[in-house]
Amino acid sequence: MKIKTIDVNAKEWFDRANGNSYFSMTVTINFGMKNEVSFFVPMQYGYENHYRDEAFTELQKRGYIPQQENNISYWRYYQDNNIIANHSIQENCSKKELSY
Repeated sequence: MKIKTIDVNAKEWFDRANGNSYFSMTVTINFGMKNEVSFFVPMQYGYENHYRDEAFTELQKRGYIPQQENNISYWRYYQDNNIIANHSIQENCSKKELSY
């Protein structure tokens, strides 16, 4: 599959009792095209832009992007392969909102 766009939409919840941040996300490849594919990544620990790294890792695990032997960053891979990437995160969500 030729990837032209990657859209990552994350939601973040902060567990005040334990002081930890968590996120879940939906990743969409080739949004609006005939070969559009989306998948959900369930809640996991992480804060700030960590969701971007995890989206890239998940794309590799699912075989959409080849495993990177030299640990290239997501932004470098996207740049080198002319992939338009859009990332967004909705902060201050409830724990329930992080479920599918």
